[in-house]
This record gives sequence, structure tokens and C-alpha cells, in this order.
Amino acid sequence: MVANGRTAPGKSVPLDDVSKKIIEQLQVDGRRSYAEIGKAVGLSEAAVRQRVQKLTDAGVMQVVAVTDPMQLGFFRQAMIGIRATGDTRVLADLLAAMPAVDYVVLTAGSFDILAEVVCEDDDELLELLNSQIRNLDGVRSTETFVYLKLHKQFYNWGTR
Repeated sequence: MVANGRTAPGKSVPLDDVSKKIIEQLQVDGRRSYAEIGKAVGLSEAAVRQRVQKLTDAGVMQVVAVTDPMQLGFFRQAMIGIRATGDTRVLADLLAAMPAVDYVVLTAGSFDILAEVVCEDDDELLELLNSQIRNLDGVRSTETFVYLKLHKQFYNWGTR
């Protein structure tokens, strides 16, 4: 398992059809009661509770409140493409530790790392870029993609 609670790539947890159905139920409504989920998947409330606990402990899923950043006073979101030198895993850990950074992924292609940031305004974004991100050891260059409008963001893509 990696630091953010997710299972490391290549170390997936085997899921049976019932566990997949539980995940799908929670993707539709994370506040759905265990009793309701149990009825939908054919288990008792206690059995659903145990399975959800095992799935969260294993890092297979998280049950969280997804917010609209703008309604919370964060009016600037951006994706930052980072070209790096050295060990990108070390740089990714440094980025992940920053409160304004909510998503970090190592990539192949034009950028070595993509980091999504949520800031109150352009001044905070500029400060983050100039004083924090660009000063990290291993950052060769950055390219910032400012979000103008969030058009789609869903987490109910299922378990396939």
C-alpha cells in the first residue's frame, strides 16, 4: 500500500461480485445505509459493514464528501505539468505534502508529473508556483493549465 492509502500498482486486492456491487452502491450515494446496501446486494447490514471496512482498510476505496471548491472560497484550480530531473518519486512526495496540491500522478510523455492544485485566487497560485513548486529540487520546468470551468467530474464509473 502506498502513502495515500491506495494499493500499490500490481498489488490489487481481489474483489468478488458482491464487493463490486457494494462499491457501486456507494459510488451512487456514499451516504447510503448499510441496511439499504445489504438489501441491494443480498447481505445483512453487519456483513456489508464488515466488507466496507475491509475495502477501506485495504485501500480499495474511500468514502468521502466531494465538494465544489468554488463554494468553499477556492476560485482558482489548475493542473501543473512538471518536467523533472532525478527521482520523480521523491519529487512527487514533496508535492503531495503541500496543502494546496490535491492530486499528484507520475506520467510518461511531455511531463514527468502532473499536480492538480486548488487555490483561493491567482495570487495564491502565483505564490505557490514561484515560492514553493519551482523551488523544489528536481523541478526543471512547469507548465500551468488554469481551469476556466469544470465541465464534468464524476466518480461513479463502476468497477468493471
